[in-house]
Amino acid sequence: MAKKRALISVSDKRGITDFARELAGLGYEIVSTGGTKKAIKKAGIPVISVSDVTEFPEILEGRVKTLNPRIHGGLLAKMDEPNHLEQLQEHGIEPIEIVCVNLYPFKETISKPDVTVDDAIENIDIGGPSMLRAAAKNHQHVTVVTDPKDYEIVLGELKEQGATTQETRRKLAAKVFRHTAAYDALIASFLTELAGEGQPESLTITYDLKNALRYGENPHQKAAFYKSPLGSGFSIASAEQLHGKELSYNNINDANAALQIVKEFSEPAAVAVKHMNPCGVGTGETVLAAYKKAYKADPVSIFGGIVAFNRQVDKETAERLHEIFLEIIIAPSFSEEALEVLQKKKNIRLLTILDDQEMKAEKGLVSIEGGLLIQDQDSHTLEKATITVPTKRQPTEEEWKALKLGWKVVKHVKSNAIVVANQEQTLGIGAGQMNRVGSAKIALEQAGVKAVGAAMASDAFFPMDDTVEAAAKAGITAIIQPGGSIRDEDSIKKADQYGIAMVFTGVRHFKH
Repeated sequence: MAKKRALISVSDKRGITDFARELAGLGYEIVSTGGTKKAIKKAGIPVISVSDVTEFPEILEGRVKTLNPRIHGGLLAKMDEPNHLEQLQEHGIEPIEIVCVNLYPFKETISKPDVTVDDAIENIDIGGPSMLRAAAKNHQHVTVVTDPKDYEIVLGELKEQGATTQETRRKLAAKVFRHTAAYDALIASFLTELAGEGQPESLTITYDLKNALRYGENPHQKAAFYKSPLGSGFSIASAEQLHGKELSYNNINDANAALQIVKEFSEPAAVAVKHMNPCGVGTGETVLAAYKKAYKADPVSIFGGIVAFNRQVDKETAERLHEIFLEIIIAPSFSEEALEVLQKKKNIRLLTILDDQEMKAEKGLVSIEGGLLIQDQDSHTLEKATITVPTKRQPTEEEWKALKLGWKVVKHVKSNAIVVANQEQTLGIGAGQMNRVGSAKIALEQAGVKAVGAAMASDAFFPMDDTVEAAAKAGITAIIQPGGSIRDEDSIKKADQYGIAMVFTGVRHFKH
């Protein structure tokens, strides 16, 4: 048999010439193709072409070059199987001991806003995954590398002991199959969407590890944070952390909840969240005015919470934020003066988020024991709703503003959900109760005397008129709810009895 052979063909060329040079120095004959071969040759490293090995030219604009028995025979041969060795010799095939391959940049291609279908299709790698899978299958005898981060590990073992260990080869092989599976998942998702398949027979999704977490919801639970390769830029997964200790599992969940609410508003807004529920939402002409209202909505619960803004945080707002303990502050940006104020607290997390609020139409995924639930995100707005007012009195202009604010918030509160609000802030929030009137009582009690003249929003219809009764006694003058109960008429009559204007949207916003 000839000298040891390594096959190198990479799209990601980080460190590849150094890797090839080290392999050549260790006595490996380098086989390569295309741009990789040019880069290795330019670096003064001996390299031979795949075409010289296959004795067949690249054809079909490079679509076929490595799909050849002289390549795959060298990858798949069992070097401890005499029959395999005889066949290699009979056909003049040299074994390949090291394969270094990474794939056409399909993800990067389809991430381009002006990508065409033809461009996407041309960036579906065929030969690369075939070589990787063959080498990984035969990892008992072949070392396969797809990540530049692993070059050093492979070279270290080759230098120390002349070969890689079985443990390392197996780890690298597993990494290859994860890599090709993720690659194929992106292609499958792209073509499935292109074909208009809403519910394919199998769901192929992939996520990239963003970072390991100290623990999960509780200290005894292990956890990690994964990011969608093509996820929205307006997300916690894409946020940049400017300051503070690392995010926890609960921080990420709460921060995501805050972000989903603040993106509902076009005017300056501040959203305070605690345990996945908003505890205060405020709007105003400035972020400071918005924050003051969010804080006053519930000055007790906001302590230790998360605050999200949809405008830059300035120095004056930062000084107010600095007065209390907060876990996280999220904003499109912070002024230099604001950062100076907030960074005085060592542990507070400061995150910046893209201010482009155009969200991708991502699906909502919920894991259950033995399965996965998938649904469209609840992006329904009042602009899409069919509004009716079944009561004798119509809402005033001021009440409409309060109703709209309450409706924007209530869709993000755990069901059963009730929100009491005025034109610029939430006044009381009742979340996650087993019956609707229980949520109403919590929201109204929190609002107190501020409920007089305020609006109430409900995420689902009233099954009985008891919630309207409780609202009326607290001084609520306008209610917004989906309607649709067989006992709607009871709630309408009760509202008319107290002169309450009630709006039906026809849209439910359950959130479990």
